[in-house]
Amino acid sequence: MSKRVVITGASGHLGGKLYDDIKAHTDWHPVGLDIRETDSPDCHVADFSKMGDWTKHLSGADAVVHLAADRDPGASWGSSVANNMNATLNLYHAASQNGVKRVVFASSNWVQGGYRFSSEKLAPSLDPKPVNAYGVSKLFGERVGEYFASEHGLSVICLRIGWTQWTHENRPGRHMAMGRWGQEMWLSDRDYLQGMKCAIAATDLPYAVLNLMSDNPGMRWDLEPTRNLIGYKPEDGWSAEVTLPMKLKSLVLKTVTETIPDRFKAIAADW
Repeated sequence: MSKRVVITGASGHLGGKLYDDIKAHTDWHPVGLDIRETDSPDCHVADFSKMGDWTKHLSGADAVVHLAADRDPGASWGSSVANNMNATLNLYHAASQNGVKRVVFASSNWVQGGYRFSSEKLAPSLDPKPVNAYGVSKLFGERVGEYFASEHGLSVICLRIGWTQWTHENRPGRHMAMGRWGQEMWLSDRDYLQGMKCAIAATDLPYAVLNLMSDNPGMRWDLEPTRNLIGYKPEDGWSAEVTLPMKLKSLVLKTVTETIPDRFKAIAADW
């Protein structure tokens, strides 16, 4: 059955890939919303930080994939509140009011960024540990999503999306920042697109928070709930290449983050 899928941030890196893939390879009808104007007749201008005329495009949608955000891990609190928190709250309200069945919310591995130098298995059920405003804003989106699922009957799937690079044609390798941590959260284009479409199509799932990475050997992110709940079957994987300088840097940062005040940990986490 054909679906009407609204994609926010449709002219961005991840939104553009998903929009093009759905248009080319499915019988679904994608509708794009973005703060930037595009040439496509099916993409419309929308500023999600405030309610406006954009909400009409959600009417009749089977699913909304909410990718629009300030995606910079170093985003300021002001931008994170306006473009990630306020915008996401508005999106949930508009989806609920317009009869949308499913919202797929683009969350982030930064919700658990504080576990970088520990050893826990990173299951979605593990307590959140954001280290920056961006991570907090994504956690906010998850929690508000659960509220709309329980109180308004909106089906919400939050995907903690791994690293789908802008550069290097998204090939993984030692060029990726943050050493082992960065490489092991790699997400290939085809795994990303498969995971998003699985989340759009999944049935009988009121609410879930799931990891979305490729099947990278040795990684700490738990993909079993993603496989079991939405049928995700990653086709790619990458074994991290960790050089001696990377190991030494990681050891120094681990020591530093264990001793410095919490307010400085966000700075260290970006190195």
